[in-house]
Amino acid sequence: MYLKKIVLAVALIGLVFMAGFAYYVYSNVFTPNTAFNNEEAHIYIPTGASFQQVVNEVSPLLEDVDKFIAVAKRKQYNANVKPGHFIITKGMNNNEIVNSIRSGNAPIAIKFNNQERLENLAGHLSRQMEPDSLTFINALKDPAFLKEGGYNADTALSMYIPNTYEVYWNTTAEDFRNKMQAAYKRFWNAHRKAKAAQLNLTPLQVISLAAIVQKETAKVDERPMVGGLYVNRLKKGMLLQADPTVIYAKKRSENDYAQVIKRVLYKDLTIDSKYNTYKYTGVPPGPIAMPDVSSIEAVLNYKHHNYLFMVADVTNFGYHKFAKTLSGHNKNKATYVKWINDNGVNR
Repeated sequence: MYLKKIVLAVALIGLVFMAGFAYYVYSNVFTPNTAFNNEEAHIYIPTGASFQQVVNEVSPLLEDVDKFIAVAKRKQYNANVKPGHFIITKGMNNNEIVNSIRSGNAPIAIKFNNQERLENLAGHLSRQMEPDSLTFINALKDPAFLKEGGYNADTALSMYIPNTYEVYWNTTAEDFRNKMQAAYKRFWNAHRKAKAAQLNLTPLQVISLAAIVQKETAKVDERPMVGGLYVNRLKKGMLLQADPTVIYAKKRSENDYAQVIKRVLYKDLTIDSKYNTYKYTGVPPGPIAMPDVSSIEAVLNYKHHNYLFMVADVTNFGYHKFAKTLSGHNKNKATYVKWINDNGVNR
């Protein structure tokens, strides 16, 4: 009888212990532990981060930080922190949270367009990814990389085709650069290369010309028309005489890319720069900005016409008036000059 009581007591103690352990496991591991109202929260863990840094990052998102720490240590996450961008959803328990930040590195969508220089692109990327702007610019301007890819300081921006790309937040600057080079090579398929060859232009020259088209008109439907005008000028050996190239030449010569220039003056046309298409024939040595795909296609698939001149249309803002002759252009230009004088556009 006494032995039975001992066995029963031990069994009861075991049951109590198991119940307590089960409660501990449930409350620490399987009870929801999120403290945010949105459907999901995003966590960014830097490369080389310590477990304490992770705790500091996730603390504002949790109901009970101590329980999270206990589960993380039990799962040995504290000794195996992984960098990246992670997503936890509302109502997750500690077990799910640890699993997510341990193996759920989620890609992000990177979008860029209209960047004027590699420095602008580097800054733009650093605001969306882990590497800082200096790390990016060093990778984008790496002389060995440029030489191997057939680029130089003037053409380096050409490699970055504006689009939306899926990358990991902690992707290195070098890996991102390489990914963009691969995308550039895919973009310039045999069909597009053949179209460029028909224009007697290389892909890099097409992008430089497309950058001018991009700057000349924001109207996508007008870009093939503008592209055709510049192709006509190239075929005739004429100066392109594109005002955006003069603006770029001025910024470049003064090393002041922040200045806003709304009106090109006659004195600006004398700037001695290979980018000044009022002084030098042909396509500039590199793009004056990052053209998007519509501008590149507007050059490759330009509209066939006989126009050689254009000026902003002050009766249909955003578009241009085109002319086949200089006399016709001068009439259109007179209307434009009167409008900008009347509206006090001096610079």
